[in-house]
Amino acid sequence: MKSYSAQFTPFVDRMEAEQLSETFIDNFAYYYDKLTAGDDGLIAEGHIVPVESLTDAARLPRNLAEIGRAAVERTIIIKLNGGLGTGMGLVGPKSLLTVKNDLTFLDIIARQAIGVGAPLLLMNSFATNEESLAVLNHYSSLCGRLPLSFLQHKQPKVEVDTLAPAHWPEDSELEWCPPGHGDLYVALVTSGMLDQLLAAGFENAFISNADNLGAVLDLSILGHFIDNRLPFLMEVADRTPADRKGGHLARLKDGRLVLREIAQCPDDDMDAFQDIERHRYFNTNNLWLHLPTLKRVLLERDFRLGLPMIRNRKTIDPRDPDSTPVYQLETAMGSAIAVFDGAQAIRVPRARFAPVKRTDDLLAVRSDAYILTDDYRIVLAPERQGTPPTIELDEEHYRFVSDLDHHFPAGAPSLRCCRQLRVEGEFEFGRRIVLRGDVLLHNPDDDCRIVPDGLLLEDECWPEEAIAVGDTMVAQPAAHP
Repeated sequence: MKSYSAQFTPFVDRMEAEQLSETFIDNFAYYYDKLTAGDDGLIAEGHIVPVESLTDAARLPRNLAEIGRAAVERTIIIKLNGGLGTGMGLVGPKSLLTVKNDLTFLDIIARQAIGVGAPLLLMNSFATNEESLAVLNHYSSLCGRLPLSFLQHKQPKVEVDTLAPAHWPEDSELEWCPPGHGDLYVALVTSGMLDQLLAAGFENAFISNADNLGAVLDLSILGHFIDNRLPFLMEVADRTPADRKGGHLARLKDGRLVLREIAQCPDDDMDAFQDIERHRYFNTNNLWLHLPTLKRVLLERDFRLGLPMIRNRKTIDPRDPDSTPVYQLETAMGSAIAVFDGAQAIRVPRARFAPVKRTDDLLAVRSDAYILTDDYRIVLAPERQGTPPTIELDEEHYRFVSDLDHHFPAGAPSLRCCRQLRVEGEFEFGRRIVLRGDVLLHNPDDDCRIVPDGLLLEDECWPEEAIAVGDTMVAQPAAHP
């Protein structure tokens, strides 16, 4: 065991009691030292320059798909599956939520992997592992020579005032937090999974979030990754106003690519951070990784990749704003783009980014704005022309999945031709409802209003008596859903 400062010793004691590995403790010590040295993890606008252009996945040569196809047997699909979806009121793994055609996220992911012919590996948390594996065990073709999962770590929260381990007797579980998805690289080592993959002949990994069903292993991108002998490749997409707060790609002054998350942006630079014309590309968190290079770099760095730190200030009980202020020291998986020499990014269509973070997203994916293809890809309907609908549901009534199911008992309305849907107040939606263009539903009353079966709304507010919006169209029954 390495020696640490007296200030860090209480963290060591607590982490050893939880049987966390020495390698992970040492990585946490690295970030704790940065914290106590006054490192706030910020990346100032003056230290970066915008990325002007990138290789476009839509214009890759056709022969690359053949290169990718030949490499599938040496490629592993890794899905980050540690989330419980508590923000949407779930108590189990988020990936077990029914999302499309009575299939869960995990059902669709499993069928995607089977279809492309690559093994599937989940990075689970202690809370998601058992239930998720119970689902995957139904897919016999996925069960082979490798385990189906490995576990991410947990780490102590740090009290802001004392920089000591956070203490919360009311619920000791709240004293711990995940280290961010940058933990992937260390977790691969401490679980023994990296060595197992290398011993089994795997060279490449395609990594993405379990809640992003657009992230399917793409043979052309895999071929591009291999043909250019890349150590690391990040998929990015064009930023839209909806992505202003998402992590964006930039370059350091030495030319290296870097990922900057909003928690790493100084307040004075926030306007530049959210300028989607200046910083044009956001990180989809779809990554490609050369596993032998990862092992070599980890050995060279004594298993410390040194990813940029994200210092998140929160309260120890996220539901209680008056509880103890704490720091959560996190890292982003995509920030490894600045670590690997020769790492690149590639511009991909928006269709490869369809995450479900809120019930707004879930309603969109459940609707006909998205299609589940025969090979189990979630893609935007052709009418969308690559742009998803913008949906804003009243959080008071639709924040949780149970709320969504209650207010949309017949399923999502047709959103295939809807640009924007905003719902203010409480409504219960009937069957065969069609929304087109920009639609506002406004209910200022406490009582829930019924949206009748077969209603067609196009570029209007409903009901009309709620708000005067000028010359509105008369609502009429829809001919078909």
